[in-house]
Amino acid sequence: MSDDAIAFELRDGVAWLTLARPERRNAIGPEMARALQVVADRCADDPAVRCVVLTGSGRFFSVGGDVDVFSQAGGDVEAIVLDLAQSFHAGVHRLATMEKPLVTAINGPAAGAGLSLAILGDVAIAAASAHFTSAYSAIGLTPDGGASWWLPRLVGLRRAQEIVLTNRRVDAREAAAIGLITRVATDEDLAATAREVAVALANGPTRAIGRCRSLLLASSERDLATHLAVEARSIASAAAGSEGKEGVNAFVAKRPADFTAT
Repeated sequence: MSDDAIAFELRDGVAWLTLARPERRNAIGPEMARALQVVADRCADDPAVRCVVLTGSGRFFSVGGDVDVFSQAGGDVEAIVLDLAQSFHAGVHRLATMEKPLVTAINGPAAGAGLSLAILGDVAIAAASAHFTSAYSAIGLTPDGGASWWLPRLVGLRRAQEIVLTNRRVDAREAAAIGLITRVATDEDLAATAREVAVALANGPTRAIGRCRSLLLASSERDLATHLAVEARSIASAAAGSEGKEGVNAFVAKRPADFTAT
C-alpha cells in the first residue's frame, strides 16, 4: 500500500518508506509531515515490521522543508511553520525511538530537513552521488528535524558549527569519513546494499536491538554510574527474555540463532 506522500511496502520483515514527491524533490510540506507521522507510528506498532528503511524517489533524497509553504503563509507564517515542524518532529521522534532499527538509503542530495532525515538512520548508507547541506541559515532559518541535536553527536561540535553556519556542501565520501553517515555505495548498488543490511537486522534480535538504540541515545544524558545501572538492568532483562535465551542456547549448541521465532 502507499500514501500519496510516502510509499509504504513491507517485505521480508522490512518496511520500505519512500518519500514520494519526486516532482517536488521530496520537499517536506504539511502532507509529507503528516504522512511521516502515520507511517512511523505504523512501523513502530506493527509486530510484522522488524526493520525500517527510509529512502527517496527520483534524483533527490529530500531538499528539506517546502519553502513555498513558508512564502505563501503571509501573516500566519509563524503558526503555520510551527505546526509543520511539530507534525514533522512527531514522525522523526517515533522513528528515532521505536524499538526497531532504522536504515536510511540516501539516494541523492539531502538538505535542510532532508539532512535531518538522512542522518537519522542507525545505519546511514549514501549513494556516491549524494551530498549534504544544512541550508537553513542561507535563507535566514534555523535547523529542525533534530539536525542541531544529531550533528554534534555524530561529527563533533566544531564540524557541526561549520556545517550549520557556512552551509558548506559535504559530499558522500567526506560524509562517511567524518561519521556523518555510515558508508557509501555506488548509485546502482544502493538499494541492494540497504536491503542486505535491513534484512540482516530484521532477522536479528529486534527487541535487543531496540534496547541498544535506547541505551545509545541516552548515553550522553546520564552520568556513568546511572548509565551503568541502566545497562545492568537491561542486560539482565534481555538475558531472561526469549531472544537472550535463544541466542545463548544457539551459541552453546554452535548453531545459528533463530530470532524471528522468539
